[in-house]
Amino acid sequence: MTEPDPTTVFTRHESRVRSYCRGFPAVFERASGHHLWDVEGRRYTDLLCGAGALNYGHNPPDMVARVVDHLAAGGPVQSLDLHTTAKAEFLTRLAESVLAPRGMDDYVVQFPGPAGTLAVEAALKLARKVTGRSRVIAFRDGFHGVSLGSLAATSSPLLRSAAGTTLHDVTILPRDDERDRQTSLDALERALRPAPGVQAPAAVMLETVQGEGGLNVASPAWLARVRELADEAGALVIVDDIQAGCGRTGTFFSFEHVPGLRPDLVCLSKSLGGMGLPMAALLISRDKDVWEPGEHNGTFRGHNLAFVAGTVALEYWADPRFTSQVARLTDAIRASLQDIVARLPEGVAHVAGRGAMSGLRFTGPEPVENVRRALFQAGIIAESAGEGRVLKFLPPLTMPVAEWEAVAHTIGDVVVKTVDTAVHRAA
Repeated sequence: MTEPDPTTVFTRHESRVRSYCRGFPAVFERASGHHLWDVEGRRYTDLLCGAGALNYGHNPPDMVARVVDHLAAGGPVQSLDLHTTAKAEFLTRLAESVLAPRGMDDYVVQFPGPAGTLAVEAALKLARKVTGRSRVIAFRDGFHGVSLGSLAATSSPLLRSAAGTTLHDVTILPRDDERDRQTSLDALERALRPAPGVQAPAAVMLETVQGEGGLNVASPAWLARVRELADEAGALVIVDDIQAGCGRTGTFFSFEHVPGLRPDLVCLSKSLGGMGLPMAALLISRDKDVWEPGEHNGTFRGHNLAFVAGTVALEYWADPRFTSQVARLTDAIRASLQDIVARLPEGVAHVAGRGAMSGLRFTGPEPVENVRRALFQAGIIAESAGEGRVLKFLPPLTMPVAEWEAVAHTIGDVVVKTVDTAVHRAA
């Protein structure tokens, strides 16, 4: 007798909108570190990691223990924006371990709710309130969320077409492109310049590394010039660090390597909650914190379990052993990907992204989907990005370098075999 398909319950009862599960058709029941196990006991190496929400891996024991202790002691779970000891500890650790060492003591924190798109919504709303202007500039291939305000700044035609209404007050410009950087800057300069009957923008919103858009990295020179042009126009700069932040590019914030870029607002989420517990935050330069009490709110902006786990995660950043591990891992990732490219026919792929937010950009979309499927069959979970042209890897920052290198060897074998098959098929 054939065993029932364990995915039937999902196809029967869950909306068609589900996506990741279609590419990874398994039912998972256990997770630890960089591994997942399905109901049949098969182990997978997770290089998707909650699309960057698990920078410290699945169920880190120290985070789990702290969360369990909080619950066992009767600590509150949901608290609106009431003062709690868990929130106090999180804010203190954020200030001491992250903001102060980076000269960012003058930022305050807003908790808009559990999802990254809510941080973007709050940033857009606050920028408009600060400046009294409505229009915002964003960039092609950017992804900022799918609620209507953030969706207006997201350039994906597929996602935008699902809105069912006109998306207002965002101008999407060409992104930084190393082959033609000046085109983007010229367009930005024109868009920031007020014209008769056209108001200057309220803000410029950007990702320093576009995650969903295909691991497109903005250059330091371009980022610094964006800041200069925004200042000239009296516009704020919003950095969406939801996927690229919390250490994903090698430093806690993705913009730390750009002395000329000091954002007015920084959107954070994903790994901010430590072990995948939902939390978002908006960092606000103190002079831009013009909210009136209660003017922007949300029921689930006081998730104390996320504060507890997030505090443990922030403690990692005060530990030189952890920051050294991140540096070693990011170097190993880039070296491994370069080695894979060297094994391929010239021009088939090149390394994209930065730090532990890197991958392989292929010349055509077909090999990426084929590689992704073959990797899953080999027990490796990785996603595609950039309209299916980029294979993206987001390993936990805690993954031992030796284990990454072993997995990277398997990735290389799968990539080479899949590309060779495609080449022979086309010949």
